[in-house]
Amino acid sequence: MTGRLEGKVALITGAARGQGRAHAVRLAREGADVVGVDLAGPLPSVDYDSPTPDDLAETAKLVEEQGRRIITARVDIRDPAGLRAAVDEAAAELGRLDVVVANAAICVPRSWDEVTPTIFDDTLSTNVTGTWNTVMAGAPHLVRAGGGSIILVSSAAGMKVQPFMVPYTTSKFAVRGMAKAFAAELARHHIRVNSLHPTGVRTPMASEGMSAQLHRAMEHDARLGPMFSNLLPVDVTEPEDVAEVVAFLASDESRYITAHEVAPDAGVTEF
Repeated sequence: MTGRLEGKVALITGAARGQGRAHAVRLAREGADVVGVDLAGPLPSVDYDSPTPDDLAETAKLVEEQGRRIITARVDIRDPAGLRAAVDEAAAELGRLDVVVANAAICVPRSWDEVTPTIFDDTLSTNVTGTWNTVMAGAPHLVRAGGGSIILVSSAAGMKVQPFMVPYTTSKFAVRGMAKAFAAELARHHIRVNSLHPTGVRTPMASEGMSAQLHRAMEHDARLGPMFSNLLPVDVTEPEDVAEVVAFLASDESRYITAHEVAPDAGVTEF
């Protein structure tokens, strides 16, 4: 099915690559124009390669190949004024905003006693404050549009404890609560807000650098390793798998779904 988002405009953070790119391309295939935001520069504290301006340009190319318009902006989601200005300018040029996908996040695996104040602060400021900034920049446009859908990308770690990720797990539980809180207050404007909880996804975040840090942390307590096991016999999912769920939540097919946790998690939160 295509055309479910014809005439709509979607804001996506972390759009340069990985899940963000997959969401941008999938929503464009459904007819949406896209506002693609990304730092496209050095990410704080992480052990994997950061996104680049070329990555963001490639996302723009892929969206345009779907026959849709895209406006990109290099913005740190921790900068509320810069983010709001970019969103306001893009919404004015594209004519509206209907969907917000707060996708940008970082993950820095460490055993609890190796988490530094900087790692904790970077993770919370990006994953929690940055997500809040995204909603605050996008939601006023959805109010003016008469409704819409906001999707806050959390994680399986926002539904089930994942070891060696104290800052990340803390942040993703916070995103889950944030979605419910926004859903309550924005419902009168016909705006739906849900949180998304994928299992491991094959993205640059899940690169060899991060995997090496996770395995190193696991040496502190190997008993906890099975907590990462999926119930379905798959080790990792693809960004496109998650994007299918984003397209559903962005569309009118999910018009009565709000304040929920939606989990394309291969059953990891039940195992």
